[in-house]
Amino acid sequence: MGHVRIVASLFGTIFHFSICILQFSISATSLSAKEQPNVVIFFTDDQGTLDVNCYGSNDLITPNLDKLAETGVRFTQAYAHTVCCPSRAALLTGRHPQRGGVTNWMQGDRNGTDTHLANMLASEITIAETLKKAGYKTALFGKWHLGAKVGHGPLDQGFDHHFGHLSGFIDNYRHYFLHGNGYHDLYNDNEEIFRREEYYPDMIIEHAVEYIGEHSDAPFFVMVAFNLPHYPEQPIGKFKDTYSYMDMPRQSYARVVSTVDEHIGRVLKKLDATGVRDDTIIIFMSDNGHSTENNKGIIVENHTSGYPLGHYYSANGGGGNTGKWIGNKGTFLEGGLRVPAIISYPEKLPSGEVRDQAVTVMDWFPTILDLIGLSAPDIEFDGHSMMPVIRDPNAPSAHDVLHWGWQGNWAVREGDWKFISKVNRNTGEAKLSLHNLADPKPEFKDYAKERPKLVTRLNTLHENWLKDVTLN
Repeated sequence: MGHVRIVASLFGTIFHFSICILQFSISATSLSAKEQPNVVIFFTDDQGTLDVNCYGSNDLITPNLDKLAETGVRFTQAYAHTVCCPSRAALLTGRHPQRGGVTNWMQGDRNGTDTHLANMLASEITIAETLKKAGYKTALFGKWHLGAKVGHGPLDQGFDHHFGHLSGFIDNYRHYFLHGNGYHDLYNDNEEIFRREEYYPDMIIEHAVEYIGEHSDAPFFVMVAFNLPHYPEQPIGKFKDTYSYMDMPRQSYARVVSTVDEHIGRVLKKLDATGVRDDTIIIFMSDNGHSTENNKGIIVENHTSGYPLGHYYSANGGGGNTGKWIGNKGTFLEGGLRVPAIISYPEKLPSGEVRDQAVTVMDWFPTILDLIGLSAPDIEFDGHSMMPVIRDPNAPSAHDVLHWGWQGNWAVREGDWKFISKVNRNTGEAKLSLHNLADPKPEFKDYAKERPKLVTRLNTLHENWLKDVTLN
């Protein structure tokens, strides 16, 4: 009988010890997961070089982005690309977009009206794929624009969930791409959905906020890719009469910039409410400079959106603030490439500081991995971690030379010199120009004829780069 009691006691001790080990194991797993910070990326569309109040545009109401800068690091020399497709590829892959076949506009209509257009190679490895492999929940809310073909969408590139559009832009109420004959473009995962007259920015933010609430107990990666301030410039009611004292087109543009800021604020508020703000890396950046596009509006009768012939939806010819810089979306001048960018993670990064070193949209991927402590996937990054620059305001930029290429046009920057080649669509001839960013009026003067040796050197840098990034 004594032996039975001893065995029972021993069994109880072992059982209790096993339970403790199991509980410790579960706790350790939970702690490990909880210790991984969340990642939220706000990627705005056509928000120009200085178009946030804290960047010197004191005429703008952007309290949420200003607060983000107060709790983080703001970059004054952050480079995206000249238009949206290559910027999105560069952000998500950490690589020059040419490596993934992104050299022209990507297919936007999954239903087939533009199947002649390309899709980013499915073999590209994205931030979402890498974080998902590390145990993150991943979601994209808003714009994709890296290909609409089945097999090339967000769900094929590491996102567990996508709510938004696949093309370059949509009307915020009817959810149609408006160029040409137009087409409907709103998806919940891979299902086309119809929610006509619901305001699109509200929809994506409502979905993003709900997603954060549902996954606040696990690490998540949420990318909110806005359709604004890209045209159509349709602000929320709160700002429809704001800025009435401004001249056009700044008036119209300012309203949608403030609308974007308001929606960013709703996500930040949710992070606070769920208690995960301190455990979240927040990144904000624009995909390119402000648009100066203008057109005649809808150019066909019986447009698929239902809008009448002549309905205007473009960018009113401009409205962005570039300060001393010149250029805009679609150019390789600073106003087309240099954009606002902020990172906020007060638990590990400085707050209220500014960095003037050159950084690029390709740098976010390796920076996120660096902050989380994850190993890089087996790919060739063109971006570099920003952590040395973030930690030390005197650290050198990781980019001695910068390259951009799009539709046969290209630019290369070394030091203060930028060499640009732009092809004339009518003649096929390339116009070459050389500019200095240190001039009192940067990029106004063309030095190409005065500095032939420098032109040759920069042209050689471009040719070598092009050989490296071009697909075989």
